[in-house]
Amino acid sequence: MTQPQDESHYSYSIYADPNFAEQFDQSHFGGSIGKLVFEAQEHVLIDFLGDLQGVSLLDVGTGTGRAALAFAQRGAHVTGVDASPEMLKVAVAHALELGLAVKFQTGDAHALAFPDQSFDFAVSLRMLMHTPDWHRCLGELCRVSRRRVLFDYPPLTSTSTIQVGLRRVQKFFGRRVETYHVLSNGDVRSILTANGFKIVRTHRQFVLPIALHKLVGSPRFTKTSERILAAIGLLRVFGAPVTILAERVS
Repeated sequence: MTQPQDESHYSYSIYADPNFAEQFDQSHFGGSIGKLVFEAQEHVLIDFLGDLQGVSLLDVGTGTGRAALAFAQRGAHVTGVDASPEMLKVAVAHALELGLAVKFQTGDAHALAFPDQSFDFAVSLRMLMHTPDWHRCLGELCRVSRRRVLFDYPPLTSTSTIQVGLRRVQKFFGRRVETYHVLSNGDVRSILTANGFKIVRTHRQFVLPIALHKLVGSPRFTKTSERILAAIGLLRVFGAPVTILAERVS
């Protein structure tokens, strides 16, 4: 395993906590809203990637393996990589429960231990926003993929920018919080272009923060409010996270 770039960064320290790993699925995907978010995300991923039968796929920042297992259930040959052995323990347990042959291994997204273009697809979900150097991580996704990369991120134009600002204030006063990145759409496009990829599909999920939807706890409120906001054009401008599918052109 390549040594992490900065072991003190929260993306390594928090996710290395066994208790955090055990509770991760429930805190992120539990309840009616968590289930709705995951099912909506899974629908987009499968729609974007199409037929996965026999495809070799690398899931970077796989965490507890939920997306990796969904891909494997559709016939992909999946390798899941994460810097946290504790998260991977949960992923391996899920794979055993489902009887799926997914290869999970420790590794760092900043320096993936695979040759150039060694997978058909490279996928990364809810990870770039948390890495110390997201530019480098996105470049690594492109490097190891022969055909497609799929990833998501909160854009600068979303309400995530406000949330990040508030979290940085909390961190200044000693709170232990995840002060993640919001990414520039232009920067993302530039990195893809520099690595020989072009964007072919884009999807934006919510206008309102997911945290607000979880606080309200009503799938009906989530579906109705987001449908109205999309109808008046706000989703196209402020929607987050943005999911990107890019294909190799050179």
